[in-house]
Amino acid sequence: MKKLALAVATVAALTGSASAADLGARPYTKAPPPVAPVYNWTGFYVFGGGGGGLWDADSNIETTVGQIPLSRDTRLGGDGWFGTVGIGYDWQFNGRWVAGVFADGQFGSLHGSLTDPIGNIEGREKLRTSYAAGVRLGYLVAPNVYSYVNGGYSGSEWSGTTMNDLAGNPTGVTTDSFRRDGWFVGGGVENNLDIFGISAPGWFMKTEYRSAFYDRISLPESFLGAPTGISTTFKPWVQTISTSIVYRFNWGTPVVGRY
Repeated sequence: MKKLALAVATVAALTGSASAADLGARPYTKAPPPVAPVYNWTGFYVFGGGGGGLWDADSNIETTVGQIPLSRDTRLGGDGWFGTVGIGYDWQFNGRWVAGVFADGQFGSLHGSLTDPIGNIEGREKLRTSYAAGVRLGYLVAPNVYSYVNGGYSGSEWSGTTMNDLAGNPTGVTTDSFRRDGWFVGGGVENNLDIFGISAPGWFMKTEYRSAFYDRISLPESFLGAPTGISTTFKPWVQTISTSIVYRFNWGTPVVGRY
């Protein structure tokens, strides 16, 4: 009996060794490359920031009644700083394309001069507030970097003026405050703040240029409250550049997938 058990154990050992030799070493398999994350740009956002700008305006003198020109157009100008706030919604489609709608306001003082070359008088003119509603369309040059163009409606609020003579003395001539409607075009770049090594999910920075065009307006001049029969025309063009911090409500952990 003992001899039979020893023979069975020996055969089993020899069979296991042969099977292991036939299997050979496990082949080496290279790990798959890491998959780039996909970021979701669809959703609402708010932003706030500031910037600087300038305005140019074509201006001449004309009669208030009949609007007969009394001088040729001259180019006026002004500049200054402003703050801005806004809200918007973006929609990502076809992979890297993003379209959206937005509305914002700019509050500050872009100030320059309004002149009457016939009377040799001048007053300070300020762009106090502007606001816009528009659309934008762009392309994701990287999963978290958005380059876009935009355009739409723009409105503006301007101050009245008190005219002084060349020596700076008040003349009693004034013009009223006014508002102008127009349109704008522009563009910019927006990127997630993680690009700078900061862990800030949902936080972005955008830098944007905008050019706004407004129709000409005729501003009647008054002397101590009485009409003078003379008007100063004003046709402004405003350019601004701003940088804002953006917060996207839908931004979170990136979805893993091939970009």
